[in-house]
Amino acid sequence: MNSWKLVRPRELIKEELPVPEQEEGKLRVRVTKLLLSRVDAEIYRGNVTAKLPLIPGRFAVGQISVQNDNTLFPKNTRVLFHTYRETPNLGVITKDFTEEDVSVCGMTANGFMREFINVSPHDMTPLPDSISDVDALLVHYISIAKTAIDKLNAKKGDRVAVIGADFLGILISQLLIYQQISPILIDSHPERLFFAKKCGVYYTMTADSSVIDEVASVTGGRLADKAVYVKTAGEDPVLPAMLLARGGTLVGCVSDRSGFSADLGYAIRKQVNFGFVSDPSTDGTLEASINLIVNNAINLEPLKSTMKTIANPSDFFDNEQEDFSIDTFCIHIFNLF
Repeated sequence: MNSWKLVRPRELIKEELPVPEQEEGKLRVRVTKLLLSRVDAEIYRGNVTAKLPLIPGRFAVGQISVQNDNTLFPKNTRVLFHTYRETPNLGVITKDFTEEDVSVCGMTANGFMREFINVSPHDMTPLPDSISDVDALLVHYISIAKTAIDKLNAKKGDRVAVIGADFLGILISQLLIYQQISPILIDSHPERLFFAKKCGVYYTMTADSSVIDEVASVTGGRLADKAVYVKTAGEDPVLPAMLLARGGTLVGCVSDRSGFSADLGYAIRKQVNFGFVSDPSTDGTLEASINLIVNNAINLEPLKSTMKTIANPSDFFDNEQEDFSIDTFCIHIFNLF
């Protein structure tokens, strides 16, 4: 089978390996489609920390390839691989607290850029016929967005600012609208805000010198009750606290785990309540996100319309023309089968 390994930054090698032998408690799955995004490219370029050597690919779908007795995963069942997994306890008496409690496939553990993989039933979810493979590849993003909103604990009538109109910011805004909460989506790139309107997010503002006054004008001078800061969009991390009312809640959404630096002066003076999200919650969020797609709670069609299909991973990784700083989002589909 074909497998790809990132041995060091900017060095991706293709290997021909034997199909893995069956393992007890696991099922052999053929990887059919892989999603490659901005974070994958930044891992390849060495800009996001990852444990190398590493099989890339954070988000993928597949198909059960072996006969088995598991009624939930019979042969040919389409599945979504779980990207975020609890780090296994290896029986070490003294826990190494420098290690992550949650492993991320394609970042801190091997990912899915290989034709076959043995997977525990606990680490994948069967897909209903009504969910396409491409829809399924977006489920983890939706789950991160849902986790951020759950941590925000917003209610109908709250004034919520979403700073960052990239892929994740748009999903967060759509889910807020689904919960009958009107978000104010803020970004410094007009083309992102224009695209957000195509996705059904109509209340937008440009992140310029007048944005605080504009937010105040629509909130009766009280500013926002809550805010979500989407780090990958590249906006000023001080801006959310500036837009928040005293005692407001700020959730930082950092899907690449790289963190960010910010002056907390505004936040301290305003006694802002903080929360942070880097992974989707593990309490059924993937299944809930699948149901959101089934129930048409979000409009994925404009987002999917910008996707590209690639024939070779190098077509994506070695494309220096991709400008990840201003793209609304960067997602490519690699068909392994």
